[in-house]
Amino acid sequence: MLKITFSPASLPAQQALVLTVAEKTHLGEQGAQLDRKLGGILKRALEDHHFSGAKEQVLTILTPAKTRLSRIVLLGIGDPAKVDDKLFARLGGVACAALNGKDAQAVLLVDSHKALALPVAELAAHAAFGARLRSYRFDKYRTKLKPDQKPALKNLTVACAEASKARSLYASLDKIADGVFMTRDLVSEPANVIYPETLAKECVELKSLGVKVEVLDEKQMKKLGMGSLLGVAQGSVNPPRLVVLSWSGDPEAKDKRPVAFVGKGVTFDSGGLSLKPPGGMEDMKWDMAGAGAVIGAMRALAGRKAKANVVGIVGLVENMPSGTAQRPGDVVTSMSGQTIEVLNTDAEGRLVLADALWYAQDMFNPRCVIDLATLTGAIITALGHEYAGIFANDDALSDQLVKASNAVEEPLWRFPLGEAYDKQLDSPIADMKNIGSKGEAGSITAAQFLQRFIKKGVPWAHLDIAGMAWLGKDKPLCPKGASAFGVRLLDRFVADHVER
Repeated sequence: MLKITFSPASLPAQQALVLTVAEKTHLGEQGAQLDRKLGGILKRALEDHHFSGAKEQVLTILTPAKTRLSRIVLLGIGDPAKVDDKLFARLGGVACAALNGKDAQAVLLVDSHKALALPVAELAAHAAFGARLRSYRFDKYRTKLKPDQKPALKNLTVACAEASKARSLYASLDKIADGVFMTRDLVSEPANVIYPETLAKECVELKSLGVKVEVLDEKQMKKLGMGSLLGVAQGSVNPPRLVVLSWSGDPEAKDKRPVAFVGKGVTFDSGGLSLKPPGGMEDMKWDMAGAGAVIGAMRALAGRKAKANVVGIVGLVENMPSGTAQRPGDVVTSMSGQTIEVLNTDAEGRLVLADALWYAQDMFNPRCVIDLATLTGAIITALGHEYAGIFANDDALSDQLVKASNAVEEPLWRFPLGEAYDKQLDSPIADMKNIGSKGEAGSITAAQFLQRFIKKGVPWAHLDIAGMAWLGKDKPLCPKGASAFGVRLLDRFVADHVER
């Protein structure tokens, strides 16, 4: 794990140094001082390599003369008057990637540049946050890594002019990173390790942070009438669980109703009897990423002691084919009393969410409900791996979530809902069927299905994160693999719109 500390702005005598450079190759105060000490080699290197100081541009100078530094990494920040915390989080991630595998210790000097748009302490805190997010590794099962395959960077000192203030600002960001890492760990684990019972046990660990945790077993869910969720689970030897995570961070709130987060937790999705093709099925271990995001968000909120009342509910099942599995054509009765004709057992996430959403509303009378799910492949067809889709019955809630998503660079794109789409779900033998017309608006009809389980007057938003839960390539804030998309988004939503 990367250890991050803060210190006053100064030039280290050794180690590796990351130094910020503004556009047009303008060095900051400490950078200019170092350049004078080294006889102008920084300026010459910038000119020789056509380094302009553009955002996220990187130039490395190895074993610079007249110093004991192992390397100097020059990091472009662009126009100082236009920088923001998002950019510096990315810069921290870029710096971590540039150093990892090379140096055990390094200093990231967030220099003082003229006309910086934000205080240097705030920028330094976010640079540290970005570095920590990028440092994530899931090497738990890799027993034969060579030394050069392991991350070398162990200690990163973030130096700036207001170190104590930066350290204070970073404290809450560090707790958010804890939530992100928990989600990445859970999503990365194989399905023989994380299944409903073991994932529920991971949730119980949050009690140590003050989260109230209740785990419902199969018998309890059957008593509640959760036939929709239980139908998905009946083909697996691993019994289902429903976990309720409650954080009461604002007991004196005038409106004590919590915000409800609901997550799809299909710990492995074979498709059931509507079996998926074998190619890529191994990826379906992360079909619980919606639940993972809810769990991580609850950890983040509890870790930073958010002054908000929030409940997280995750429906945990494994969708498998067997002699006891749900059949295409079966009719199940949901907790709401509505009946569902199951035409495709691979459209199972919505069946899990149907009962989890109803439970959230029945038990907690929430201010609003937000669900997250790797729900449809159709959303990837529409948006690729650049945005998650958002569907909502409330414009204000949708706008708040989109604003929060942009603030943390976990972007959402809004899709429509409408009666014409809803009619596709009408069934000749039950209240509804679980799929719409083949090949038409699959993500929208899935959202329309969920909306049938939202009570009148309850603000609701559905986030389809299927294209964002797993990265196929490295990004500044996350290496290839589980992204924990949604954790920072939900935390920011609470910070901006729920906390007093």
